[in-house]
Amino acid sequence: LVHGDVFRPPRKGMLLSVFLGSGVQVLMMTVITLVFACLGFLSPANRGALMTCALVLYVCLGTPAGYVSSRVYKSFGGERWKLNVILTSMLCPGIVFGVFFVLNLVLWTKGSSAAVSFGTLVALLALWFGISVPLTFVGAFFGFRKRPIEHPVRTNQIPRQVPEQSVYTRPMPGIVMGGILPFGCIFIQLFFILNSIWSNQM
Repeated sequence: LVHGDVFRPPRKGMLLSVFLGSGVQVLMMTVITLVFACLGFLSPANRGALMTCALVLYVCLGTPAGYVSSRVYKSFGGERWKLNVILTSMLCPGIVFGVFFVLNLVLWTKGSSAAVSFGTLVALLALWFGISVPLTFVGAFFGFRKRPIEHPVRTNQIPRQVPEQSVYTRPMPGIVMGGILPFGCIFIQLFFILNSIWSNQM
């Protein structure tokens, strides 16, 4: 039966726990921002209020991210807690900030007015390293002090043999098949919309 293999620690338990912690952080940020917006605290007339609120909430919600990540990682039997906390506080925000910085660099070189100033980037880094990272460490501290999550059933000593997957259940064909349909739909709609707008000028 499958129940003996359900709670087997994954091979990439570190990454799973890190992404889970970051996901909890993003989810809580989204929910709280939407609640504030629905209650009328974030007016559409005030430009940038939504983004500012989301950013501040993301920075302040480092504690739940560290807590969830460390708790899950501990339940996987992991012992490299320092690496877990560092990855939780650095990996996902680092990727987002890196992409944002590269795009902003392109805007700088083109002299665009939409480019974010250097002072704002420094302020973002200060928020990240000064508030978010320490809060993640605080959450991880409390998470690692808790007992590991107890599973309702014992895991079998010998893992079950996974049958060989068919072609369409592998990652790459799934990505291709899942991407072709929305791309084709959007492409056709945009083609007709743009054709109707610009056809008289061609």
